[in-house]
Amino acid sequence: MSLKKQLFDDMKTAMRSKDKLRLETIRMIRAAIQRKEVDDRIELDETAVLVVLQKMVKQARDSIQQFTGGDRMDLVEKEQIGLKVLQDYLPEPLSDEELYAIISDAITKTGATEMRDMGKVMGMVKAVADGRADMGAVSGKIKALLVS
Repeated sequence: MSLKKQLFDDMKTAMRSKDKLRLETIRMIRAAIQRKEVDDRIELDETAVLVVLQKMVKQARDSIQQFTGGDRMDLVEKEQIGLKVLQDYLPEPLSDEELYAIISDAITKTGATEMRDMGKVMGMVKAVADGRADMGAVSGKIKALLVS
């Protein structure tokens, strides 16, 4: 089942069970997907939907941090529930060991030895790990391996 179909089905389930916070979050997800499709005039595939979800997860984490700093625990709790719903739709993140193996494999296959080869390595890793790992953190790990 496609992610968009699953979101639609889950929205109906949340309506029936009167789960307001879950319903609100699912509607926000569907609205973000639809906004992206209208803006770009395309039909989003599964990978593009995952990118939208990842962006929303990042925004939710930033909001939690801001609300915690502002001592707004009511809003922190609401964002945490929304974050949990968002994470339900994301694939299982890669463990550090799996990520290290993917990066090492990419370095070996590309023959990368120095920082100027980082783009080649990043391209290979992104093809495998996109949607399952924070690419900013991946970039740092690749830099650390290429520098050492």
